[in-house]
Formats: sequence, structure tokens, C-alpha cells
Amino acid sequence: MQENFPKLVGGRPVRLAAAMGLLFGLAGLSLGLAGCSQLHHKPSNKYVYVSAQQSFLRDRVAAVSNRTGTVTNGEQLIVLERTKRWVRVQAPNGGVGWIEERLTVPQAVEDQFEALGKDHAKDPVVATATASDEVYLHVTPGRVTDHLYMLQANDKLSLIERASVAKPLPPGGLPAQAGGQAAEPVAPVMEDWWLVRSAKGQTGWIYGRMIDVSAPDTLLRYAEGQRIVGAYVLAHVDDPESGVLDNGNMVTSIPEYLTVISPYKAGLPYDFNQVRVFIWNVKKHRYETGFSERNVVGYLPVKIGAGADPYGKGADAAEKLPTFTYRVLAGDQAIPQPDPTTGLIKPGRTIEKTYRLEGNICRRMIAPGITAPEEAHPEVEVKKQREAVAKRRRR
Repeated sequence: MQENFPKLVGGRPVRLAAAMGLLFGLAGLSLGLAGCSQLHHKPSNKYVYVSAQQSFLRDRVAAVSNRTGTVTNGEQLIVLERTKRWVRVQAPNGGVGWIEERLTVPQAVEDQFEALGKDHAKDPVVATATASDEVYLHVTPGRVTDHLYMLQANDKLSLIERASVAKPLPPGGLPAQAGGQAAEPVAPVMEDWWLVRSAKGQTGWIYGRMIDVSAPDTLLRYAEGQRIVGAYVLAHVDDPESGVLDNGNMVTSIPEYLTVISPYKAGLPYDFNQVRVFIWNVKKHRYETGFSERNVVGYLPVKIGAGADPYGKGADAAEKLPTFTYRVLAGDQAIPQPDPTTGLIKPGRTIEKTYRLEGNICRRMIAPGITAPEEAHPEVEVKKQREAVAKRRRR
């Protein structure tokens, strides 16, 4: 009986067992390739961005490898291939190599930063500052939020708005159990974050303790242990005998400042609670307080300008002199608390107060016969809260 053989290979019949072996071999090769495709597969995201300050590209994912290039913070990399913890990329200069995925962020994070910049492009700058050390910009306030761009020490920053969020609890940091019941809830420790714009135009959130608000050293001694939130030049006074040095040069035109000040405490429901104007005494060659207001619930921004006094009757009423305007909370409004989701502080109705610097005197510009509206005061509010707590305890 004639056997049914497969077609001849190389002029010889191939037995069924050999044919089956060949098929299994091909199947094994196919499975092997499928396994490789799980380790090295085509990327779903086209780009990643370098979040590390600097990193090297390597020619292989192995204990021993060669460097093929260097990438720096913020650079856009084209993704060529991915493994579980590594990404093969092409750098802007054309270099190709592998980089750890943890040293990069995906396109979605960069998109959030770009949207943040567009949303706040026209927001007023409330103060200027510098970075006190190397620090990241975050896409939202908080230590564990996505970050990308790294600032260097002394980088100049424009401050836009402040948010206060709770500091993350350490592992096991929840309130202890006592007698089978939860312990008394402890108020969270708050941290201030600032939305800033860097000199390169990058917009993001930065930890408040990592910035130094721009203020001359000569004013810091007058802050009385408080924090200067903003310092703004109102005018200049000529003093040829001032004896003030700036980078080794004698300064004869001395700036006079408006400052807004707050306690050194995070999570405050206001931006500042003091306003002070520092004028220059030409005879004594030093700064003195020309105007001071304390115990206010104030909010940024502060407006600096120049104008006449439409309500004044003096000889200089029509002259354009330096002016400043700031907002305080109205007396019939409750002092707001930071939003638990965003950390932003949104006050209710506020009152604008405008003053005019007339020589060494700051005069409020308000219509004659008009009674100034009532304002909120933080010390009064704190007293009310303490009385309410004491009343509840007595019950």
C-alpha cells in the first residue's frame, strides 16, 4: 500500500514525524517572538520629557552598558521602544539610547503644564521672588503631585497666586486608636504653595518655603519678625549723602516702598495682615514708617500708580502723585478658609482702599462726608472662634 508522504524536500521524502517537528519548531519560534514583543513593544505615547536634572542615554538595558548621549531637564524625547522600566528614545540632537522611565514624564503631564500657562497668561503678577535652591515646578499644589521643570537657585520668579494644602502624613501617621475609639482629630499641618512664572515662561506650583520674596535687605530689619509678602517702589528721594552702596556704587536716588506683611505661618486665610510705607529721612539718612495699618484681612494683588486726588482741596490735589490700592475683607464677611480640593482662598466681598503719598504723608482718597465701610479684622475673628469653642466645652 502506497504511503501518503508530504512533498519532497531536497529530493527526499520528509516523514510525518519530521514534518510535525518542523511545525512545532515554527510554533515555538512564534511564541518566542510574541514573548519578545511583550518586553520590547512599540510605544503608545510618542513623546516623553526629561524630569531629572540630567541623565545619560545607554546603548542597552544591562548591568554593563555604554553611554550614547546626555539629556537635560525639560527636553522632549521621541519614544522608539519600551520595556517594563526603561524607554528607548531619540534626543533632540539625534542621539538614541535607553533611559529609565522614572526619570521622565509622559506627554499628558507636559500638556497640563502648557494648559496651566495659557490659563494664567494674563493674570497679574502680585510680587516677585527668587528660588532659594534647586526646586521643581508642580502641576498642582502638593509634594506628591506631578512635577517636571527644575528651577535653579536664584532663578527669578513672578508670583501669581497662593494655595494652602495639607502636608502629607507619613506612613502610620493616622490618629491613634484609644479605648477602641478614634483619637481626637488633629488639625492637619498646612503648607503654602505659590503659582509662579519663571524667567523662561514656565508656569507651575512651587513650595512656598523654597522662594525668597524680593525685598531690599535694608527693609528686612524693620519687618519685626514678620514676613514681607511684597515690596513695591512708590517713589524716589534724592540724598547725595545717603552712604548707601549698591554693588559697590554709591546710591543717591533712594526708593521709598509700600510693603505688605504677614506672620511666618502657612495656611493663613489671608495674604497679609499689615501694610507699611517706608519713607526715607533725608536728614537722618534712614528709613522711617510713613504709614502703617495692622490687623487687616488683606488680599493680593496690590496696585501701584500715580494720580490726582479727585476729592482733595489742597494746592497739590491736581498733581499726579504716587498712589497704592489694596483689598481687605468687608466686615460682614466670614474669614474664608482654603478650599479643601484646590487649596485656593476665595474671599467674599472685599473693600478697595486707595492712598496717595503726599510728601511724607499717606492720605486716603475717599469722598468727603462718606463713612469708610466696616472691615473684617483677624484678631476679632480669632477671639470669636475661641469664645465659641469655650462655649461648646461648657455645655
